[in-house]
Amino acid sequence: MSLFPGWRAAFRIARRDALRAKGRSALVVAMIALPVLGVTAADLTYRSALPTAAEELTADLGAADALFVDQGMGPVPLWQMPDGIMWQTPDGAPETFYDDERKPVDVPATFPKGSRSLTEQSVPASVTTRHGITDTQITELAVADPMLRGRVELTEGSYPKAKDEIAATGAFLKAAGLSVGDRVTVRGPQQEYTLTGAVELPAELKNESLFAVPGAVIAPWQKTADGDGKILPPQASGVKWLVQGPPGAGVTWPDILAANEKGVVVRARQVALDPPPDSEVPMAVYAQGWTGSDTELTAAVLTVAAMALLEIVLLAGPAFAVGARRSRRQLGLVGSCGGTRGQVRAVVLAGGAVLGGVGAVVGVGAGFGLTVLFRPMIEEFSGRRFGELTVHPGEILAIAVLGLVTGVLAALAPAIVAGRQSVLESLTGRRGSRRSSRVLPVVGTVVLAVGVALAVYGGLSGNTRLVAGGSVLAELGLLGCIPVIVGFLGRLGRRLPLTPRIALRDAARNRGRTAPAVAAVMAAVAGSVAIATYTASTTAEQAYDHRPNLTAGTAALMTADTAEKTDLSRARAAVEQHYPVSGAPARVGRAWAGSDCSVYYEEEDGCGTLEIVKPTGEGHSCPLKGKGAKELALRISADEHKRLMNSPACVDEDSTTIAFGNDDNKIVIGDTALLTSYVKLDDPEAAKALAAGTPVLLNSAYAKDGEITLRARHVYNERDKENRALHPGEPRTTTDRLKVYVAPDSYATTPGIRMVLPQKTADRLGLHSQETGSVHTLTREPTGAEQQAADAALEQAGNQAYVWTGSPAEQDDDAVVLLILALFAGVVTLGAAAITTGLSKADAEADLTTLSAVGAPPGVRRSLSGFQCLVVALTGVLLGTAAGIVPAVALRLTDLREALKVMRDDPMESAYTPIVMPWPTIALLALVVPVLAGLLAAALTGSRQKLARRAG
Repeated sequence: MSLFPGWRAAFRIARRDALRAKGRSALVVAMIALPVLGVTAADLTYRSALPTAAEELTADLGAADALFVDQGMGPVPLWQMPDGIMWQTPDGAPETFYDDERKPVDVPATFPKGSRSLTEQSVPASVTTRHGITDTQITELAVADPMLRGRVELTEGSYPKAKDEIAATGAFLKAAGLSVGDRVTVRGPQQEYTLTGAVELPAELKNESLFAVPGAVIAPWQKTADGDGKILPPQASGVKWLVQGPPGAGVTWPDILAANEKGVVVRARQVALDPPPDSEVPMAVYAQGWTGSDTELTAAVLTVAAMALLEIVLLAGPAFAVGARRSRRQLGLVGSCGGTRGQVRAVVLAGGAVLGGVGAVVGVGAGFGLTVLFRPMIEEFSGRRFGELTVHPGEILAIAVLGLVTGVLAALAPAIVAGRQSVLESLTGRRGSRRSSRVLPVVGTVVLAVGVALAVYGGLSGNTRLVAGGSVLAELGLLGCIPVIVGFLGRLGRRLPLTPRIALRDAARNRGRTAPAVAAVMAAVAGSVAIATYTASTTAEQAYDHRPNLTAGTAALMTADTAEKTDLSRARAAVEQHYPVSGAPARVGRAWAGSDCSVYYEEEDGCGTLEIVKPTGEGHSCPLKGKGAKELALRISADEHKRLMNSPACVDEDSTTIAFGNDDNKIVIGDTALLTSYVKLDDPEAAKALAAGTPVLLNSAYAKDGEITLRARHVYNERDKENRALHPGEPRTTTDRLKVYVAPDSYATTPGIRMVLPQKTADRLGLHSQETGSVHTLTREPTGAEQQAADAALEQAGNQAYVWTGSPAEQDDDAVVLLILALFAGVVTLGAAAITTGLSKADAEADLTTLSAVGAPPGVRRSLSGFQCLVVALTGVLLGTAAGIVPAVALRLTDLREALKVMRDDPMESAYTPIVMPWPTIALLALVVPVLAGLLAAALTGSRQKLARRAG
C-alpha cells in the first residue's frame, strides 16, 4: 500500500491533464527546457574548454615526460614548485643579472640516465607570403617525433624532415594566402623552404607560426652573418629540452631537485600531477597564499542563475494559472468528492512537477546534443580543442533538479489560488470578483525607493555589494508595482480603436497572466540595458581619453635608415600601389643640431639638442601643473578639464606622441601639402607664410608676441664625423628668435607636430635635416593582404622604410557585446510576449466567440493577438530600461569615485565618467522587437474560429 495515496492520485490526474492539453503542456515544457538547455550546454562547454592539469601539461610537453629549461642564471642552485611554473633563487643567494657573463650550464647532464631528448628554440623572422611579406615566429623542433603528439598535430601534408622543409599552422596559411606545397623565403639569409604540411596546436588554434627541424634556420642565419658581417640574426630564445625519461620511471622529484642544483627548472608530468608533500619542497613556504579567489565569479554565477530561475517562474507561472482555470471543473469535482484543499493544491503542484521533470529531461538531453553538434564551432571560437567532453554528473543532476524545482515553484501560486476557490465556483465556472491588493503596490514603491537609494549610496561609497543589492531590491520593488501599472493600461484605451482597446483592457483585467510576463521581459531587458549602458559609458570614456598617434584617415611612411642617404621614391610608389590612398603624399623631414643622439648612443655631453623654449606666465604655463592644480582640478567640471587638457598650454604636458622623429621637439620639416592633408589647416595665410620661409606654429603656448625662441646646442661626438665636418669649431649653443605664423588653438592637438618648419629656414639656421618619409591620405583601413604586399614592396625599395597607421579607440568588441545583449533580450521579449499571447488566446476563447457572434470581422482575431503581444513586449521593455539604468548609474558613480582619487594624485588625469545611454540597443528593444512580436503574433493567429456550443 502506498504511503502517499493522495499524491499518487494527484500525479495520475496531472499526467492525464498534461496529455489532454498538449499545446499548453508543450509550452510549459519548452519554457522550462530552454533555460535548462542553456545552462547544461554552458556547463558542458565551460568544463570541456577549461583545460585540466593533464591537458595543460600535454599542451606544454606533448607526450614527453618533462621540459628542462636553463634560466640563464648560470650553474647556481634554484628553488621551484612542483608545477615547474614558479621558481626563485634561494635566500642568501648572490644577486644575479641576465646580462652577466656566466659559465654555461650543461643541461643534458641533468637528465635522468637512459633519457631521450629533443631541443626546441624559436626565433622571430620575416618571411614571404602570397601577398608579400609578414613577421612571424619560427620554431626549430622535430615535430615529426612521437614525443610531440598532443602538442603539435598534423592536419594536412607531412611533417618537415629535411632542412629545406618547413610546416605552418593553419592560421598562418590562411593569413598568408599559402597552401601546402608552396615555397616561402626567410628574409635575412634569403633561404627558401618548402611547406610540406599544415599543423595545428590544439591549445592555440589561432597561433600563426612556422616549424622547422633543428639547425634548419638559425644555424644558416648565423653562418651568413659570420660570412659577410652584415646580416645579423635576430635574438633567438633560449634552448629548451623536451625529455622522455627512462622507461617506467619518467622524471621524478629527486631528478628535479638535482637539476635545480645546476640552475635548471623542470616541468615534469608525473610530479605536477602527483606533487610531493610540502615538507619536501623548499619553496613551498614562500608559495603559501598565492592562490586566487573566485568569490566575485561565484557571486556573478549565482546571480545569473537566480535571475534565470526568476524568469522561468514568471513565464511558466501564468501557464499553470491558466491551466488551473481550464481544469477548474475537474478540480471542483475533486473537492465535491471529499478532496481537501490540500489535495486540490497537490493536483496543481503535481502538474508542475510532471511538466518540470519532463522539461528538465528534455533540456539536459538537448543541451548534450547541441554541445556535441556545435563543438567544432565552439573550439574555433575559443581557440583551443577540447581534450574530451567533460561531464560532471553532480552538476548535470543539479541542473535537472533546478528545472524540476522551477516547475513546482511556477505552479505554487496557481495551486494556492486553486485551493482557495470554493467547490461551487469551480463547478459553475464563475471566477468571482477579487480586488487587487492595495498593499503590494505600496510595498513595491517603498522597496523601489530603498533599492535606488542603496544602489546610489553604494556607488558613491564604492561598495559594489551595495550596488548589486540595491539594484536587485529596486527591481523587486518595480515587480511589485507592475500589477498597478498593468491596471493603468486599461484606462489608456478609451479613445483607441476596437482591437487595441480590447487588448489593453484584457491585459488590465487579467493581471495575473499579464503582470508575470511583463515582469519576465523587464528582468531580461533590465540586465541587458544595465550592461549595455555601462559598456557604452566606458567606451565613451575611452574615446574621450584617447590620444591618437596620427591624424585620422592617414598613414605615415617613415624610414629607419638615417645613417645613409636614402631614396624614398620607390617606397612611396610601393605605398601608393598597395595601400588605399588618394591624392599626392605630403613629404616630411626632421631637423636636429649637433650630433644626433637618436643614432649615436653616446654620453649626454656628446649630443646636440634642439628645442622650442616655452615661455612662462599666464597663457603659457599649464594651470593643471604646479601650485593650486589639485584644487583647480577638483573644482572645475569634466568638460572644463577636457578643454584645459586640449589647450595649447597643457596639451604637450602629458602627450608623448612622437610621430615624425626620434626626439620630442616635434619640429617637422614640411610644406603646404602637409598643412592641408595631415594638419587639416586649409588657410591661405598659413600656406603663404610657409612658402615665404615662416614656420607655422600649431601650439600658440610656445609663442610670445608672434615669435618663438629656438635653442640649438651644437655639440659633436667623435663618431659623428660627417656632421662635425659640416659644422667645425668649438661646441656652442645658439638661440634664435623666429617670427612664426600661429595657427588657431584647435590645431594644438595635432598628433606628432608642434611646428612645421620650412626647409630653407632650417638651412638658414645651420640645422641638420633629412627627409624621413611622407604622409598619405587613406580612403579606408588597409587589409592584411594589402599590408603584406606593401611590406614586400618596401623591402624591395630598401632603406628600411615602414608604414604605420593611427590607432583608433577600440570599440569593435563592445559593439559585438551590445549586439549580443540586444539579441538575448529580444529573444526573451519575443518568447514572453508569445507565451502571454498564447495564454490570452486560450484564456479568452469565450470572448473571441462572442466577438464572432456579434459580427466582428475575421481579421479581428489576428489584430487582437498582435496588439496583446505588443502591449506585453512594449510595457516590459520600457520598465526594463528604467530598471536597468539604476545599476549602470550606480556603477558609474563607483568609477567616478575612483577617478577622483586618481585626479587628486595627478590633476592631469581626467575624472570624466560619462553615463551614455545605448540608444541603438534601446531602440532595437523598444521599437523593433515589440513591433516584430506583434506582427508575428498576428501572422500566426488564425482568422477563422470554429463554431462552439455555448457552455451552460
